[in-house]
Amino acid sequence: MTRHVFIIGLDDLHLAEARSIRGAEDIVFHGLIPYHDIVHPSAYPIEALLATGRAEMAEAPSVDAIIGHWDFPTTSLLPILRREHGLPGPTLESVLLCENKYWGRLAHAAAVPECTPPFALVDPAAPDAAERLPLSPPFWLKPTVAFSSYLGFRIETAEQYRDAIVQVRDNIGLFAEPFAEIAAHAEHPEALPGEGGGDACIAEGIIGGELCTLEGYVLDGDVQVYGVLDSLRGSNNVSFLSYQLPSHLPGEVQARMADAAARVLRHIGLDDTPFNMEFFWDRESDRVWLLEINPRISKSHCALFRLVMGASHHEVAVNVAFKRRPDFPRRDGPFPMAGKFMPRTYGDAVVLRVPGPDDIAAVAADFPEMVLHMHIQEGTRLSDLPAQDSYSFEIADLFIGAGDEAALHDKFHTIMERLDFRFSEVVPTNYGRARADTG
Repeated sequence: MTRHVFIIGLDDLHLAEARSIRGAEDIVFHGLIPYHDIVHPSAYPIEALLATGRAEMAEAPSVDAIIGHWDFPTTSLLPILRREHGLPGPTLESVLLCENKYWGRLAHAAAVPECTPPFALVDPAAPDAAERLPLSPPFWLKPTVAFSSYLGFRIETAEQYRDAIVQVRDNIGLFAEPFAEIAAHAEHPEALPGEGGGDACIAEGIIGGELCTLEGYVLDGDVQVYGVLDSLRGSNNVSFLSYQLPSHLPGEVQARMADAAARVLRHIGLDDTPFNMEFFWDRESDRVWLLEINPRISKSHCALFRLVMGASHHEVAVNVAFKRRPDFPRRDGPFPMAGKFMPRTYGDAVVLRVPGPDDIAAVAADFPEMVLHMHIQEGTRLSDLPAQDSYSFEIADLFIGAGDEAALHDKFHTIMERLDFRFSEVVPTNYGRARADTG
């Protein structure tokens, strides 16, 4: 029997990953809501996005599952559209407790206080917001709703805090109004905190150590973790350089993280969904810190699971959407280890050269598993790129496999040298460093 699965913001890259799963021959994958309306648009008109999705599904022979792998608003649109079609999935309220960083921290503090740093709510619109430090420095200042470290600042001094508040105040509207529109669809608004909506910020105490991500799912209340990946930082020790599967962390540490994950997810009431959850392990103190919960598979890890496990973890998302327990993980892939690398510069520049089709084909002939997704073209000014963190500019995504970590990084450097990206002189930003991690 053919089943019809809708994927919000589907592009060619992730369509190929979805088709790698077992049973894909019996599934028709449909894009739901255009990619450019979901990924880095200038605005998020929530009711218009919902109307588009409803119209697209109305023309399908059937709607057997609706899944997604993007951050807000995808994760929040999913419960609304599933509810309208009578499909299983988490409640909107439980998703919003993950989506909103302040609301999430309230839940973390209640369920896993030993994994939760100090935090405080900040109203960036308050007249005296820039003059009152919410925590003793150093701390992070972040919007309650955002993604990819957008408008996230590490605060070391009162002057940095004042500058960050100004930047947040000028730009926080991108997510604040859409989040309020989404929250209006909650069936049980009394289950949500009464303060700290999308127009607020959170200050968080600094946590650190070795960062990893647990990929898992909840099905009928049963929490399962099927993969742990390491997240390595770039030369500024803030921006991501690579994600790597599998993790090198000790099994006992991974087990403690999985236990904390189960406790907090049950407290939130998140059910019938994949999730990914970020943790730090401070090796010196042997302490585990919870960073955040995302109620979806990570798009950044799809190719890594395919290279190591033999299929993208879209397989997990599809199976859970069908209320079927996934047979995952497996070790059917061609490589013992895989990584996603995010080459970037730590300052502004103009792109002078990107690799052309012949350059990419020549590299792919030697490294056939390589997947390259460029974010730039010749003439791009890096400061014009959307959705960057506050410290660097990501120029590409590069997915590769290898026999071990050393070979993986050697391959990355070899590929970047051959691709030969070139830039004008890199000018330091207010927060970043003037250099490039491009090979």
